[in-house]
Amino acid sequence: MSAALAIAPQVGLAAACTALDVARATLYRHRQPRAPRSRRASSRALGEDERAQVRELLYSERFRDASPRQVYAALLDEGVYVASVATMYRVLRDDDAVHERRRVVNHPAWPKPELVARGPNEVWSWDITKLKGPTKGVFFALYVVLDIYSRYVVGWLLAQSETAGLAERLLAETIEKEGVARDHLTIHSDRGAPMKSRTVAEMLADLGVDRSLSRPKTSNDNPFSEAQFRTVKYCPDFPKRFGSMEDARGFCQPFFRWYNEEHHHSGIALLTPSSVHHGIAEATLVQRQAVLQKAYEAHPERFIKGPPVVSRPPAEVWINPPPATASAIAASGNSDG
Repeated sequence: MSAALAIAPQVGLAAACTALDVARATLYRHRQPRAPRSRRASSRALGEDERAQVRELLYSERFRDASPRQVYAALLDEGVYVASVATMYRVLRDDDAVHERRRVVNHPAWPKPELVARGPNEVWSWDITKLKGPTKGVFFALYVVLDIYSRYVVGWLLAQSETAGLAERLLAETIEKEGVARDHLTIHSDRGAPMKSRTVAEMLADLGVDRSLSRPKTSNDNPFSEAQFRTVKYCPDFPKRFGSMEDARGFCQPFFRWYNEEHHHSGIALLTPSSVHHGIAEATLVQRQAVLQKAYEAHPERFIKGPPVVSRPPAEVWINPPPATASAIAASGNSDG
């Protein structure tokens, strides 16, 4: 447009428009823009007093949560006509109030928990899941405490219900059993009632343990416990319902023994949680490397990328890693399961 205006004095307006493929009408509008027409108020429009009445009605205690259509219908049923639905919306638009009109509490932004473990007993994750009981509406509560670095279940408890007292007991006994030093451990959880309870918070503070909480309604903030519960409930032997507490306990005891001692966990290079947690994984890795090297020497042509190197567990395990770290984790292919 500006190029056509620049060459028009030399070659003429028509030639400039033809050469640059610009419509002359568009160019004329650009050179002489029309002044905006002022709209004359309609004689049918509400007066200021009437608009104030509509505004007061819409913002009233009775109607502040109702849409103009609801207000309009309710008033008609009472034999009252104040204004049309369109006029009510027009009044609200003038106030930029076509949304929630009452004062809404603005909650502060919850900080995203970012936790890293570089060894066992640095960060634990815990949660409670429900196991279906013998009849509809009957559930058992399974409490599980997991070390995120080794994926080792350091403690679990089966009970009839979720209570802060049981959570406090389980955590205290597990901390003592693992011999965790003061100011060394962070325990992460979601915001369930037992997790937020004062008794649990005070107990952890007394033991020198930091507490971390997920953001509200953000299940991804507690991924290790969620993944562990999925492994529990997708176990081939997991029943649809448990006949009793004894029945549920009879499932959990061998399951957690298998999970810790025999399960080759994909998140820790297919090592068992027990071997990583108790510091004996290196011997397993050396043995695996020897087996791979022997296989390579027997048939090197089958290893097109050269001598195979055994996979190793990650040196760091994060809850909500920073973006650069998250990209590196994704590239490494480490997962949870």
